[in-house]
Amino acid sequence: MSQHRVVLLLGSNLGDQKKNLELALQKIREGGNEISLTSDFLITEPVEFVSSNIFCNIASIIFTHLSPIQLLDFIKNIEVEMGRINDSKSSGGYSDRIIDIDIITYNGLNFKSERLEIPHQKHLFERDFSKILLKDFI
Repeated sequence: MSQHRVVLLLGSNLGDQKKNLELALQKIREGGNEISLTSDFLITEPVEFVSSNIFCNIASIIFTHLSPIQLLDFIKNIEVEMGRINDSKSSGGYSDRIIDIDIITYNGLNFKSERLEIPHQKHLFERDFSKILLKDFI
């Protein structure tokens, strides 16, 4: 079974943000994925919405046997398990969240569907905090 190199960005701005990120990484690992490298935590202001809750973010390189859509379903299930109620795609906007996990790159693949775009354009090219986290990962 081949392993695919994937870069993920994770963020949390509710509850104990660092513990939320660590739990999400644990769940990713428990799902049969190898976590190869994880960045330091980065504290940031919310982007594209107003909130008094700051974010804690990390980047991670994982190796997975899952296809892009299988991986998306897997990480969305983790978000729901951890208590995330509104997904920005379904709600049409951003809001505070216990956990957010985004697929940034997947083996250098260019992929676009209704549910997923790889590479993740906003994180790669528009968001300054993402550029900081991803500088050693892409």
